[in-house]
Amino acid sequence: MYQSLLADATFHEQLLVIDQDLAARARTADCVRCGGVLHSARFRRKPRGVPAGLGEAYCQRFSFCCAVDGCRGRMTPPSLRFLGRKVYLATLVILATALQHGATPARLRRLAGVAGIDRRTLARWRTWWLARFTAGPFWKVASAAFMPPVDQTGLPVSLLDRFAGEASERLLAMLRFLAPITGGAALGHAF
Repeated sequence: MYQSLLADATFHEQLLVIDQDLAARARTADCVRCGGVLHSARFRRKPRGVPAGLGEAYCQRFSFCCAVDGCRGRMTPPSLRFLGRKVYLATLVILATALQHGATPARLRRLAGVAGIDRRTLARWRTWWLARFTAGPFWKVASAAFMPPVDQTGLPVSLLDRFAGEASERLLAMLRFLAPITGGAALGHAF
């Protein structure tokens, strides 16, 4: 059910539209350092796991730079496509890690082959969810919103299961939930 979302260009186009909306809202703000006007300073990412049929615009990371000479402060709004500095798309990091929960070594090899992800990368993602993510300030505060508490040993699947709806709606809700750690100053704490 979730595997089909990894190749669904329509779902990923929806994520791009949401990111464009987040960027438009961020653009209306002033520079947090000096109050100057923000100019577009988007940059190209080379994400892995992009479904076929998506254009070059999908690989652009929205970002802004202060126009005031001497400040040039950068502001990168949250994203539903990118999970911080991770090379793979956020959907792939979430779903590939969720799919490996309770997986046998044979399933892990098959999953790595399907998505083109090295099994060591899958292991790093699993470690990130279980150690770095749960130890970060975002999770320490955000996890209080769930009652009963989310089973941290089952992340990310145990978190994904907390959202309602069809598979695409649940994934979208989780991406929205994680948005605060995908850009800007939050990166230093989350990754």
